[in-house]
Order: sequence, then structure tokens, then C-alpha cells
Amino acid sequence: MTGADLQSLLIDKWGYSFDIQLRRAQGKIFLQVMWRYLEQVSFPLSEAEYLAHLDQVLLYLNEWGQVDYIKQCINETRDRPRLGKAVSIALPLGDRALEWLTDEF
Repeated sequence: MTGADLQSLLIDKWGYSFDIQLRRAQGKIFLQVMWRYLEQVSFPLSEAEYLAHLDQVLLYLNEWGQVDYIKQCINETRDRPRLGKAVSIALPLGDRALEWLTDEF
């Protein structure tokens, strides 16, 4: 999967190129589909920067073996990103994988 593929998945699901972030909370890693999106005039990234960001997120997801899980969760969720509310997906990485993660997230 590429950044462009992830963008297409987001557009197919919700109609917009929503921002994606990885966050660490409560000893877990979450992928968050944020309420900001590329098509907004106030969005801080260009399309090229946005796709590069998605590619970077996908590097982690591929390394952790979570791409298919994320695709399934996005397709199946009934939640929708809205102002002040992200769609959060907890990644089932396991304790062993979590102990190797830095404080980057």
C-alpha cells in the first residue's frame, strides 16, 4: 500500500483526504484519522507533503504488519472524523513490540 492508496481508501470511505497520525496513549499505539483534511484551504500541507506524510506512516504500519488490519478497521467503522473528534484505531502490537518503541509517538 502507498500513501496514494491510503488517500483513496479515506476518500472512498469518508469523501475527504483526512489527516492520519500515530499516537501513543495508555501504553498503546493508536492510528488516528483526524478531522482536518487536504481539501480544506487551511490544511497546512501541500498534496505532495500530505502523500509523503502518509508514506511515512505506512512505513511504520508495514513494519508492524498492521496495514491489512487498518484497512479492515477503516472499512468497517461507523465512526466519522468530525471537528475535535478523531477516529482512533488501537493497533494490536503486543507488549513485546511496544517495549522497543521510542518516545517518538
